[in-house]
Amino acid sequence: MEQLSISGVGVSALCLGTMYFGTTVDEERAFAVLDRFVEAGGTFIDTANTYSFWVDGGTGVESEELLGRWLTSRGIRDELVLATKVGALPDPPGAAWPEHAEGLSREVVRAQLTASMRRLGTDHLDVYYAHIEDRRTPLHDTVATFGELVTDGLVRATGLSNHAAWRVAAAREIARARGVPGFTAVQQRHTYLRPRPGAEFGANPHISDEMLDYARTESDVTVLGYSVLLSGAYTRADRPLPEQYDHEDSRRRLEVLAEVAAELGATPNQVVLAWLLGGDPPVLPILGVSSVSQLDECLGALDLVLDDEQRKRLDA
Repeated sequence: MEQLSISGVGVSALCLGTMYFGTTVDEERAFAVLDRFVEAGGTFIDTANTYSFWVDGGTGVESEELLGRWLTSRGIRDELVLATKVGALPDPPGAAWPEHAEGLSREVVRAQLTASMRRLGTDHLDVYYAHIEDRRTPLHDTVATFGELVTDGLVRATGLSNHAAWRVAAAREIARARGVPGFTAVQQRHTYLRPRPGAEFGANPHISDEMLDYARTESDVTVLGYSVLLSGAYTRADRPLPEQYDHEDSRRRLEVLAEVAAELGATPNQVVLAWLLGGDPPVLPILGVSSVSQLDECLGALDLVLDDEQRKRLDA
């Protein structure tokens, strides 16, 4: 699998998301998906200290703990790039979210980093994200805290998820001014369909045109997209479009998506992934799959090439 880079950390062109591993995806299925991903050359695995607290019986530790057990059993930690996140866990447990998210204070970030590494069975993280915005903590403090983690050798690269473009730009400017390691990964909701004007996503917004434009001008920023396949809505009749995407523009785009997929002998999901990977800027997809067959379909996108005419039609 093609390798990309985040602050000099080599990562595979597809990232495996593990949001529901250990909750709705049981251990046997999760291990099978993880094994197949590595077999296919995948090296980049994404989790969080919140996955999945909202599932019945979930607390947020399940995904990291399952990954820790898998890593121990396979003995391949050094071959992989592990990413996790901090800042979004409800505090106290069960409190209204996101109003009572744990936030990004130095104390929380440091304590949760230690807890995540313990669950994952590692002495460092490759990528560590601020999961959602925390306007209660001064941005200068957040930048300083994450910079310290890199300087201390606990984290190799840092990122921001679900942050406005201006906050990303401001945080990176603060880091430059202070001469400390800055955020180089941006993880946002993104897909081929565009949300209707004014659509609300709460604390997990769809990527903005401003963010994409900013990434085009910053050569050291890597953009990653989550919810890229809309939980199966592109291909499954039993999965309706999320209401934020259910509007006339989507119907036109879905028609073109189906045309291009037929021309290429591919699935709409594969075309979406190829469209993201070959975009300007390129977007590294985080795959939310729950079976080996779903993963294999996604892997097929790596061999898919959209020509200029097809991309132009999709974009238009």
